Amino acid sequence: MNARRLAVLMDPISRINIKKDSTFAMLLAAQRRGWPLHYLEQADLYLRDGQAWARLRPLRVADDPTGWFELGAAQEMPLSQMDAVLMRKDPPFDLEFMYTTLLLELAERDDTLVINRPASLRDANEKLFTAWFPQCTVPTLVSRDMQRLHAFATELGDVILKPLNGMGGESIFRVRADDPNTNVILETMTARGTRTVMAQRFIPEYVDGDRRILLINGEPVPYALLRIPAAGESRANLAAGGHGVGIELSERDRWICAQVGPELVRRGLMFVGLDVIGGQLTEINVTSPTCIRELDAQYGIDIASQLMDAIDARLA
Repeated sequence: MNARRLAVLMDPISRINIKKDSTFAMLLAAQRRGWPLHYLEQADLYLRDGQAWARLRPLRVADDPTGWFELGAAQEMPLSQMDAVLMRKDPPFDLEFMYTTLLLELAERDDTLVINRPASLRDANEKLFTAWFPQCTVPTLVSRDMQRLHAFATELGDVILKPLNGMGGESIFRVRADDPNTNVILETMTARGTRTVMAQRFIPEYVDGDRRILLINGEPVPYALLRIPAAGESRANLAAGGHGVGIELSERDRWICAQVGPELVRRGLMFVGLDVIGGQLTEINVTSPTCIRELDAQYGIDIASQLMDAIDARLA
């Protein structure tokens, strides 16, 4: 087995919760293979004379909550010296995130594999990308026109409003037709008509949970994490207080994966998380999908090693 040189671009590793962090699972899996690991954050990435460079630090990880990482002395080098880069910076997708993908695209040009493909991270907005698969989704409107959004909410009677660049259930609102706060919610979310948002028909089955389905190279892991909302909460995200229970994929889940999977492969989106509520696709998470650790713990599997197999095969 080749020792692949792997870099990981992530949020500060000192702040992660290793019990739940999927990037950490990936690093453990790569280290078990003897792959040299290198660590960087966004500020460590830079452009010099048309080439992507980075301040990289050798990284060792340990599945130990009292001390889970060690960093070596920093080295300045072109990212092209890495075989692969895991792009695992969390949203929001802001201008700095976009600039990072542009620099990583230069590394990709120099034959470094970037997971997921930088151009596709820009193109496949995690909320909007569901529009490529309307057969899998509920009625949806994307607009910044407050009157149009208000009319949509009135027509459907019960909708969910989402910002297009959030994560973890942040700034998601449920609006009913008779809600006296509808106008102020729309004003706030659209910044008085200057910011585009998504409205989706409310799915009552949310009380039964939001399924997170992980796909590697377009193929689903056979189990999903059913994230069940806390009492009185309309969001099932673990970051919003939901709790996760593993379940086997349903026939409908597999059908959705079959609809979406080939397009993920075509776009170089090697590791993706689908969110499914009541048999309806609600989001396609491409930036830093989670839930590896929870599913591994419940089923005794090793999802991150499957991803490393896919990376190794692609490099070969």
